[in-house]
Amino acid sequence: MPAIDKTIATPYATIRVRETAGYGLPLLMIHGAGASKEVFDKQINTALGEMYRVIAIDLPGHGESSNAVDPAGTYSFGGFAKVVSEVLDELSVNKVAVYGWSLGGHIGIELLATDPRVVGLMLTGAPPVNRGPIGLLRGFQMHRDMLLASKEHFSDEDIARFTRLCFRDSEPPAGFIENVRRTDGHARTGVFKATMKGLDSDQKRVVERSPVPIAMVDGEFEPVARLSYVGNLAYQNLWSGKVNVIGGAGHAPFWEKPDHFNVLLHRFMGDMAVCARPRSGCGSDNRRAS
Repeated sequence: MPAIDKTIATPYATIRVRETAGYGLPLLMIHGAGASKEVFDKQINTALGEMYRVIAIDLPGHGESSNAVDPAGTYSFGGFAKVVSEVLDELSVNKVAVYGWSLGGHIGIELLATDPRVVGLMLTGAPPVNRGPIGLLRGFQMHRDMLLASKEHFSDEDIARFTRLCFRDSEPPAGFIENVRRTDGHARTGVFKATMKGLDSDQKRVVERSPVPIAMVDGEFEPVARLSYVGNLAYQNLWSGKVNVIGGAGHAPFWEKPDHFNVLLHRFMGDMAVCARPRSGCGSDNRRAS
């Protein structure tokens, strides 16, 4: 059965959602900057979407969603997380596993810190860092293309550079370039400013002390996160006991190497379905509700 698209009105923005008909544990997939829900087509349109209730959204200022009503209050990791929680409320989701890519991973960490419905979190291209510039320098690779994250307006050259950063030599998803061009530039600058000012959670602390399993899945040639940094965090609840590195992939292993990635995601979801059961022993939860 094909996935269904719907529109959800929130106080922050009008959000477009794609949802599969699976009856298993909900899996929320959060895209990166400049992308949209379609970037996860190689997961949604598989057996994963038949087994689990896969939910992918267009963040405010992205894809088919509207721009934020209040850009200053919405365009930050924490602001986006509030939008996501509102969507989960509207979809009557009680428990959820979360996959976050790049920007979506940082939003997932904020969601983990604030929303007790999260039973597990998988991250790609999203190094959990301490607040402020020093934390960013430790977790992120600093090079010319990273400056794109702070630009409000993209030229055609910027769009081409950004696409190569995300997908290396792979053909990007259909419509990706149009999605990058459509993205509200205030979303990029807002996230950048909020991050530099340390307005969101100490994400390193959140991930290292997570009461639920954290899965780290990155490409061998990841251009954004420092793999050495990600591999040396003091995880208390690291899924599979290691950071999973997918050979031959870059920033988007779920798109570049979907066969390898989907095997890991299936395993993760099977484990999270167990964790979602009462008294599963997957860890105590002392997070505050959002």
